[in-house]
Amino acid sequence: MATRGKRKPKAIVGDVTDPRGMARLSSAHLEWMRVQNYSEQTVTGREKHLRRFTLWCEERSITRPTDVTKPILERYARWLYHHRKDDGRPLSFGSQYGQLMGVRMFFRWLARQNHILSNPASELELPRRERRLPKHVLTIQEAEAVINQPDVNDPLGVRDRAVLETFYSTGMRRMELVNLKIFDLDFERGTVLIRQGKGKKDRMIPIGDRALVWTEKYLREVRPSIVVEPDAGSLFLTKDGTQLIADHLSSLVKHYVEAANIGKTGACHLFRHTMATLMLEGGAEVRYIQQMLGHSRLETTEVYTHVSIRTLKAVHSATHPARLQRTSSEPKLLPPATQENSHDTSPSSINPQSQIDNETAELLLSLAAEAAEEEASFAAHPSSS
Repeated sequence: MATRGKRKPKAIVGDVTDPRGMARLSSAHLEWMRVQNYSEQTVTGREKHLRRFTLWCEERSITRPTDVTKPILERYARWLYHHRKDDGRPLSFGSQYGQLMGVRMFFRWLARQNHILSNPASELELPRRERRLPKHVLTIQEAEAVINQPDVNDPLGVRDRAVLETFYSTGMRRMELVNLKIFDLDFERGTVLIRQGKGKKDRMIPIGDRALVWTEKYLREVRPSIVVEPDAGSLFLTKDGTQLIADHLSSLVKHYVEAANIGKTGACHLFRHTMATLMLEGGAEVRYIQQMLGHSRLETTEVYTHVSIRTLKAVHSATHPARLQRTSSEPKLLPPATQENSHDTSPSSINPQSQIDNETAELLLSLAAEAAEEEASFAAHPSSS
Protein backbone atom coordinates (compact mmCIF):
# COMPACT_ATOMS: atom_id res chain seq x y z
CA MET A 1 0.00 0.00 0.00
CA ALA A 2 1.37 3.44 -0.93
CA THR A 3 2.34 5.70 1.93
CA ARG A 4 -0.37 8.25 2.61
CA GLY A 5 0.64 11.76 1.58
CA LYS A 6 3.44 10.79 -0.80
CA ARG A 7 3.64 13.03 -3.82
CA LYS A 8 3.39 11.64 -7.32
CA PRO A 9 6.59 11.99 -9.38
CA LYS A 10 6.43 14.91 -11.78
CA ALA A 11 6.64 14.43 -15.51
CA ILE A 12 10.12 14.76 -16.96
CA VAL A 13 10.80 18.13 -18.56
CA GLY A 14 12.67 18.25 -21.86
CA ASP A 15 13.46 15.81 -24.66
CA VAL A 16 14.50 12.54 -23.03
CA THR A 17 15.49 11.07 -26.40
CA ASP A 18 18.36 13.54 -26.84
CA PRO A 19 21.44 12.15 -25.03
CA ARG A 20 22.94 15.66 -24.92
CA GLY A 21 19.73 17.40 -23.94
CA MET A 22 18.87 19.07 -20.66
CA ALA A 23 16.56 16.26 -19.51
CA ARG A 24 19.03 13.37 -19.92
CA LEU A 25 21.97 15.28 -18.47
CA SER A 26 19.94 16.63 -15.56
CA SER A 27 18.88 13.07 -14.70
CA ALA A 28 22.50 11.92 -14.93
CA HIS A 29 23.56 14.74 -12.60
CA LEU A 30 20.93 13.81 -10.02
CA GLU A 31 21.97 10.15 -10.22
CA TRP A 32 25.59 11.21 -9.64
CA MET A 33 24.51 13.15 -6.54
CA ARG A 34 22.82 10.04 -5.13
CA VAL A 35 25.91 7.92 -5.82
CA GLN A 36 27.99 10.55 -3.99
CA ASN A 37 25.69 10.12 -0.95
CA TYR A 38 23.99 13.51 -1.05
CA SER A 39 20.85 13.53 1.07
CA GLU A 40 17.56 12.91 -0.73
CA GLN A 41 16.38 16.34 0.41
CA THR A 42 19.38 17.97 -1.32
CA VAL A 43 18.78 15.95 -4.49
CA THR A 44 15.09 16.89 -4.48
CA GLY A 45 15.97 20.57 -4.12
CA ARG A 46 18.47 20.37 -6.99
CA GLU A 47 15.87 18.62 -9.15
CA LYS A 48 13.39 21.43 -8.51
CA HIS A 49 15.98 24.08 -9.42
CA LEU A 50 17.01 22.33 -12.64
CA ARG A 51 13.38 21.73 -13.59
CA ARG A 52 12.62 25.45 -13.40
CA PHE A 53 15.75 26.32 -15.37
CA THR A 54 14.98 23.69 -18.04
CA LEU A 55 11.42 25.01 -18.48
CA TRP A 56 12.75 28.55 -18.81
CA CYS A 57 15.26 27.41 -21.45
CA GLU A 58 12.66 25.44 -23.43
CA GLU A 59 10.44 28.50 -23.68
CA ARG A 60 13.39 30.16 -25.42
CA SER A 61 14.23 27.16 -27.66
CA ILE A 62 17.36 26.32 -25.65
CA THR A 63 17.42 22.53 -25.41
CA ARG A 64 21.07 21.62 -24.73
CA PRO A 65 23.59 22.79 -22.10
CA THR A 66 26.02 23.50 -24.94
CA ASP A 67 23.61 26.23 -26.11
CA VAL A 68 23.84 28.05 -22.76
CA THR A 69 26.19 31.03 -22.46
CA LYS A 70 27.02 33.38 -19.61
CA PRO A 71 24.70 36.13 -20.98
CA ILE A 72 21.85 33.58 -21.05
CA LEU A 73 22.50 32.70 -17.41
CA GLU A 74 22.54 36.39 -16.52
CA ARG A 75 19.16 36.76 -18.26
CA TYR A 76 17.87 33.87 -16.17
CA ALA A 77 19.11 35.57 -13.00
CA ARG A 78 17.24 38.75 -13.97
CA TRP A 79 14.11 36.69 -14.69
CA LEU A 80 14.27 35.16 -11.21
CA TYR A 81 14.55 38.66 -9.73
CA HIS A 82 11.42 39.88 -11.56
CA HIS A 83 9.46 36.62 -11.19
CA ARG A 84 6.36 36.69 -8.99
CA LYS A 85 4.82 33.77 -7.15
CA ASP A 86 1.13 32.91 -7.28
CA ASP A 87 0.45 35.21 -4.33
CA GLY A 88 2.16 38.12 -6.10
CA ARG A 89 5.25 38.14 -3.90
CA PRO A 90 8.79 38.07 -5.37
CA LEU A 91 11.28 35.32 -4.71
CA SER A 92 13.45 36.06 -1.70
CA PHE A 93 17.13 36.68 -2.35
CA GLY A 94 17.83 33.47 -0.46
CA SER A 95 15.59 31.56 -2.86
CA GLN A 96 17.20 33.24 -5.89
CA TYR A 97 20.63 32.36 -4.52
CA GLY A 98 19.60 28.71 -4.10
CA GLN A 99 18.16 28.50 -7.62
CA LEU A 100 21.28 29.94 -9.22
CA MET A 101 23.64 27.90 -7.05
CA GLY A 102 21.90 24.72 -8.21
CA VAL A 103 22.34 25.72 -11.85
CA ARG A 104 25.97 26.70 -11.27
CA MET A 105 26.75 23.36 -9.62
CA PHE A 106 25.08 21.57 -12.55
CA PHE A 107 27.28 23.30 -15.11
CA ARG A 108 30.39 22.70 -13.02
CA TRP A 109 29.54 18.99 -13.04
CA LEU A 110 28.95 19.07 -16.81
CA ALA A 111 32.39 20.61 -17.38
CA ARG A 112 34.13 18.11 -15.09
CA GLN A 113 32.39 15.22 -16.86
CA ASN A 114 33.41 16.65 -20.26
CA HIS A 115 29.83 17.12 -21.41
CA ILE A 116 30.70 20.75 -22.23
CA LEU A 117 34.03 22.28 -23.21
CA SER A 118 33.83 25.29 -20.90
CA ASN A 119 31.71 26.29 -17.92
CA PRO A 120 29.51 29.35 -18.70
CA ALA A 121 28.49 29.58 -15.04
CA SER A 122 32.01 29.72 -13.60
CA GLU A 123 31.92 33.51 -13.23
CA LEU A 124 28.18 33.91 -12.70
CA GLU A 125 27.63 36.38 -9.87
CA LEU A 126 25.14 35.28 -7.24
CA PRO A 127 22.89 37.69 -5.32
CA ARG A 128 23.99 38.57 -1.83
CA ARG A 129 22.20 36.45 0.73
CA GLU A 130 20.08 38.25 3.26
CA ARG A 131 21.13 37.94 6.88
CA ARG A 132 17.86 38.31 8.74
CA LEU A 133 17.12 37.40 12.31
CA PRO A 134 14.11 35.13 13.01
CA LYS A 135 10.79 36.93 12.48
CA HIS A 136 9.15 35.53 15.59
CA VAL A 137 10.36 34.00 18.83
CA LEU A 138 7.97 32.88 21.54
CA THR A 139 8.21 33.93 25.16
CA ILE A 140 7.90 31.25 27.83
CA GLN A 141 4.23 32.18 28.36
CA GLU A 142 3.49 32.12 24.63
CA ALA A 143 5.21 28.76 24.18
CA GLU A 144 3.18 27.30 27.03
CA ALA A 145 -0.01 28.71 25.50
CA VAL A 146 0.69 26.94 22.20
CA ILE A 147 1.70 23.68 23.84
CA ASN A 148 -1.52 23.61 25.88
CA GLN A 149 -3.75 23.88 22.78
CA PRO A 150 -4.14 20.14 21.97
CA ASP A 151 -7.11 18.40 23.56
CA VAL A 152 -5.36 15.77 25.68
CA ASN A 153 -8.66 13.97 26.25
CA ASP A 154 -8.45 12.94 22.58
CA PRO A 155 -5.83 10.31 21.60
CA LEU A 156 -4.48 12.43 18.74
CA GLY A 157 -4.37 15.38 21.11
CA VAL A 158 -1.99 13.39 23.33
CA ARG A 159 0.16 12.69 20.27
CA ASP A 160 0.15 16.37 19.29
CA ARG A 161 1.07 17.42 22.84
CA ALA A 162 4.02 15.01 22.76
CA VAL A 163 5.07 16.41 19.36
CA LEU A 164 4.96 20.02 20.58
CA GLU A 165 6.79 19.17 23.80
CA THR A 166 9.51 17.40 21.80
CA PHE A 167 9.96 20.37 19.46
CA TYR A 168 10.08 22.79 22.38
CA SER A 169 12.50 20.71 24.43
CA THR A 170 14.98 19.71 21.73
CA GLY A 171 14.68 22.29 18.92
CA MET A 172 15.09 19.52 16.36
CA ARG A 173 14.21 20.05 12.72
CA ARG A 174 10.85 18.82 11.44
CA MET A 175 12.39 16.06 9.27
CA GLU A 176 14.43 14.93 12.26
CA LEU A 177 11.23 14.54 14.27
CA VAL A 178 9.45 12.80 11.39
CA ASN A 179 12.28 10.25 11.15
CA LEU A 180 12.47 9.48 14.88
CA LYS A 181 12.18 5.81 15.82
CA ILE A 182 10.95 4.50 19.15
CA PHE A 183 14.37 3.09 20.02
CA ASP A 184 16.02 6.51 19.46
CA LEU A 185 14.63 7.64 22.82
CA ASP A 186 16.51 6.78 26.00
CA PHE A 187 14.09 7.42 28.85
CA GLU A 188 16.60 6.44 31.52
CA ARG A 189 19.32 8.84 30.38
CA GLY A 190 16.94 11.53 29.11
CA THR A 191 18.46 11.67 25.63
CA VAL A 192 17.34 11.26 22.04
CA LEU A 193 19.48 10.09 19.12
CA ILE A 194 18.92 11.97 15.89
CA ARG A 195 19.99 9.81 12.99
CA GLN A 196 21.03 11.20 9.63
CA GLY A 197 20.22 14.82 10.42
CA LYS A 198 21.16 17.65 8.10
CA GLY A 199 24.36 16.74 6.29
CA LYS A 200 23.67 13.06 7.09
CA LYS A 201 25.15 13.49 10.56
CA ASP A 202 24.03 11.71 13.73
CA ARG A 203 23.91 13.50 17.07
CA MET A 204 22.73 12.72 20.57
CA ILE A 205 20.99 15.50 22.49
CA PRO A 206 19.08 15.87 25.75
CA ILE A 207 15.30 15.81 25.91
CA GLY A 208 13.49 17.27 28.90
CA ASP A 209 11.56 15.33 31.52
CA ARG A 210 8.24 16.89 30.57
CA ALA A 211 8.61 15.94 26.91
CA LEU A 212 9.49 12.39 27.96
CA VAL A 213 6.42 12.15 30.20
CA TRP A 214 4.07 13.10 27.35
CA THR A 215 5.90 10.90 24.85
CA GLU A 216 5.71 7.95 27.24
CA LYS A 217 1.96 8.57 27.69
CA TYR A 218 1.54 8.63 23.90
CA LEU A 219 3.53 5.41 23.50
CA ARG A 220 1.55 3.67 26.24
CA GLU A 221 -1.99 4.88 25.52
CA VAL A 222 -2.21 6.01 21.88
CA ARG A 223 0.34 4.49 19.54
CA PRO A 224 -0.65 0.82 20.09
CA SER A 225 -4.22 1.61 18.99
CA ILE A 226 -3.28 3.32 15.69
CA VAL A 227 -0.16 1.50 14.50
CA VAL A 228 -0.51 -0.62 11.35
CA GLU A 229 1.45 -3.83 10.87
CA PRO A 230 4.17 -4.31 9.83
CA ASP A 231 5.36 -1.74 12.34
CA ALA A 232 8.39 0.16 11.00
CA GLY A 233 9.06 1.63 14.45
CA SER A 234 8.38 5.28 13.59
CA LEU A 235 7.71 7.21 16.78
CA PHE A 236 4.94 9.59 15.72
CA LEU A 237 2.16 8.26 13.48
CA THR A 238 -0.88 9.63 11.66
CA LYS A 239 -4.39 8.55 12.65
CA ASP A 240 -4.10 5.91 9.89
CA GLY A 241 -1.02 4.41 11.54
CA THR A 242 1.48 5.61 8.93
CA GLN A 243 4.55 7.77 9.42
CA LEU A 244 3.94 11.51 9.64
CA ILE A 245 5.11 13.56 6.67
CA ALA A 246 6.86 16.91 6.99
CA ASP A 247 4.16 19.11 5.45
CA HIS A 248 1.43 17.50 7.56
CA LEU A 249 3.55 18.23 10.62
CA SER A 250 3.97 21.87 9.60
CA SER A 251 0.20 22.24 9.12
CA LEU A 252 -0.38 20.66 12.52
CA VAL A 253 1.97 22.97 14.42
CA LYS A 254 0.84 26.04 12.47
CA HIS A 255 -2.76 25.28 13.45
CA TYR A 256 -1.91 25.26 17.16
CA VAL A 257 0.13 28.45 16.90
CA GLU A 258 -2.83 30.21 15.27
CA ALA A 259 -5.28 28.72 17.78
CA ALA A 260 -3.25 30.14 20.68
CA ASN A 261 -4.05 33.64 19.36
CA ILE A 262 -0.71 35.09 20.47
CA GLY A 263 -0.30 37.39 17.49
CA LYS A 264 2.65 35.46 16.05
CA THR A 265 2.96 33.07 13.14
CA GLY A 266 5.14 30.09 12.41
CA ALA A 267 5.29 26.31 12.56
CA CYS A 268 7.93 23.74 13.46
CA HIS A 269 10.90 26.07 13.15
CA LEU A 270 9.28 28.56 15.50
CA PHE A 271 10.00 26.17 18.36
CA ARG A 272 13.59 25.73 17.14
CA HIS A 273 14.10 29.50 17.39
CA THR A 274 12.34 29.61 20.74
CA MET A 275 14.34 26.79 22.29
CA ALA A 276 17.64 28.35 21.26
CA THR A 277 16.67 31.86 22.36
CA LEU A 278 15.28 30.85 25.74
CA MET A 279 18.30 28.70 26.55
CA LEU A 280 20.58 31.60 25.59
CA GLU A 281 18.58 33.91 27.82
CA GLY A 282 18.82 31.27 30.54
CA GLY A 283 22.61 31.44 30.35
CA ALA A 284 23.64 28.58 28.04
CA GLU A 285 26.72 29.28 25.94
CA VAL A 286 26.44 29.35 22.17
CA ARG A 287 28.59 26.22 21.81
CA TYR A 288 25.99 24.19 23.72
CA ILE A 289 23.16 25.57 21.59
CA GLN A 290 25.22 24.71 18.52
CA GLN A 291 25.44 21.09 19.67
CA MET A 292 21.69 20.96 20.39
CA LEU A 293 20.79 22.32 16.95
CA GLY A 294 23.34 20.29 15.00
CA HIS A 295 25.10 23.35 13.61
CA SER A 296 28.59 22.19 12.71
CA ARG A 297 29.77 25.11 10.57
CA LEU A 298 29.07 28.28 12.48
CA GLU A 299 32.28 30.20 11.90
CA THR A 300 32.25 31.81 15.31
CA THR A 301 31.76 28.55 17.20
CA GLU A 302 33.59 25.92 15.16
CA VAL A 303 36.78 26.56 17.17
CA TYR A 304 35.20 24.67 20.05
CA THR A 305 35.65 20.94 20.30
CA HIS A 306 32.92 18.33 20.72
CA VAL A 307 30.63 18.88 23.68
CA SER A 308 30.03 15.76 25.75
CA ILE A 309 26.44 14.56 26.12
CA ARG A 310 26.80 14.61 29.93
CA THR A 311 27.75 18.29 29.94
CA LEU A 312 25.13 19.13 27.34
CA LYS A 313 22.45 17.37 29.39
CA ALA A 314 23.43 19.41 32.46
CA VAL A 315 23.29 22.69 30.54
CA HIS A 316 19.92 21.76 29.02
CA SER A 317 18.47 20.91 32.45
CA ALA A 318 19.75 24.13 33.97
CA THR A 319 18.69 26.55 31.24
CA HIS A 320 15.58 25.18 29.49
CA PRO A 321 12.37 26.55 31.08
CA ALA A 322 10.19 23.47 30.40
CA ARG A 323 11.24 21.04 33.10
CA LEU A 324 9.61 19.10 35.90
CA GLN A 325 10.34 19.74 39.57
CA ARG A 326 13.23 17.55 40.64
CA THR A 327 13.59 15.98 44.06
CA SER A 328 17.34 15.56 43.69
CA SER A 329 19.86 18.32 43.13
CA GLU A 330 20.69 19.46 39.62
CA PRO A 331 23.88 18.00 38.14
CA LYS A 332 26.90 20.20 38.14
CA LEU A 333 27.95 21.70 34.81
CA LEU A 334 31.25 20.13 33.88
CA PRO A 335 33.50 21.70 31.23
CA PRO A 336 34.14 19.64 28.08
CA ALA A 337 36.94 17.12 28.62
CA THR A 338 38.94 18.48 25.69
CA GLN A 339 38.77 22.09 26.84
CA GLU A 340 40.80 23.98 29.37
CA ASN A 341 38.67 25.28 32.22
CA SER A 342 38.66 28.74 30.68
CA HIS A 343 34.86 28.82 30.33
CA ASP A 344 32.93 28.87 33.61
CA THR A 345 29.62 27.17 32.82
CA SER A 346 28.30 26.93 36.37
CA PRO A 347 24.86 28.39 37.05
CA SER A 348 26.41 31.03 39.31
CA SER A 349 28.37 32.48 36.39
CA ILE A 350 25.28 32.93 34.20
CA ASN A 351 24.33 36.50 33.36
CA PRO A 352 20.86 36.48 31.74
CA GLN A 353 21.04 40.21 31.08
CA SER A 354 24.20 40.11 28.93
CA GLN A 355 23.89 41.56 25.43
CA ILE A 356 23.70 39.36 22.34
CA ASP A 357 27.24 39.07 21.00
CA ASN A 358 28.52 38.14 17.58
CA GLU A 359 28.33 34.40 18.26
CA THR A 360 24.68 34.67 19.24
CA ALA A 361 23.91 36.78 16.18
CA GLU A 362 25.52 34.16 13.93
CA LEU A 363 23.43 31.45 15.58
CA LEU A 364 20.17 33.36 15.12
CA LEU A 365 20.99 34.25 11.51
CA SER A 366 21.64 30.59 10.76
CA LEU A 367 18.30 29.67 12.33
CA ALA A 368 16.52 32.28 10.23
CA ALA A 369 18.08 30.90 7.04
CA GLU A 370 16.89 27.39 7.94
CA ALA A 371 13.40 28.69 8.65
CA ALA A 372 13.28 30.40 5.25
CA GLU A 373 14.14 27.09 3.55
CA GLU A 374 11.42 25.27 5.50
CA GLU A 375 8.84 27.98 4.78
CA ALA A 376 9.62 27.90 1.05
CA SER A 377 9.25 24.10 1.00
CA PHE A 378 5.95 24.22 2.87
CA ALA A 379 4.58 26.98 0.61
CA ALA A 380 5.46 24.94 -2.47
CA HIS A 381 3.76 21.79 -1.18
CA PRO A 382 1.01 22.66 1.33
CA SER A 383 -0.50 19.67 3.07
CA SER A 384 -4.14 18.85 2.64
CA SER A 385 -4.22 16.57 5.70
